[in-house]
Amino acid sequence: MTHGSQGASDVLGVDPDTPKLLLPLALVVMRVNRMMVVLGMLALLAAALVLTYSVVSRYVMKSSTDWQDEAAVFSLVGATFLCSAFVQALRGHVGIEAIAGLLPRSINRLRLLLVDLLSVAFCGFFAWKSWTLFHEAWVEHHTTSSSWAPPLAIPYGLMAAGMTLLSLQILIQISARVHGLARKASGEAS
Repeated sequence: MTHGSQGASDVLGVDPDTPKLLLPLALVVMRVNRMMVVLGMLALLAAALVLTYSVVSRYVMKSSTDWQDEAAVFSLVGATFLCSAFVQALRGHVGIEAIAGLLPRSINRLRLLLVDLLSVAFCGFFAWKSWTLFHEAWVEHHTTSSSWAPPLAIPYGLMAAGMTLLSLQILIQISARVHGLARKASGEAS
């Protein structure tokens, strides 16, 4: 967001290069992302409390629990996948920028566009496979193999929702990048 004017879309966290047609979707995705961060924080807190209880119950009270590991893992899966689109909106995912400084600015913009295209292809495929796993686990009532046996539809649904949201976020960023490049090209040409 290094553009000159501080518009309403900057304040709301939406790239100012986002095409006007996609602004409503971008705003909805950003609001959903922010809600997912709150849920992610609560899920991390829940995982910490569950694991703390597990340690206390096992080593202090000498009683074991059979549900805490899966509950913590499900919470961590939810936090990880549901918050990934928010992190993407901030461009906060780990990236290796070894050649970014060596390339001319115009080539680097195209490289970033290619990275986004490859990312959305991977995330879209991951989302699709997660939805098929979710559907299969839901329809066939798959559970984990533990004695607690929670439904596997829970983590698969969290993965599917998170990857779908991440794919949408990347698509919005691609459209903003392409729109910005086209705008700059037309400004440079005139």
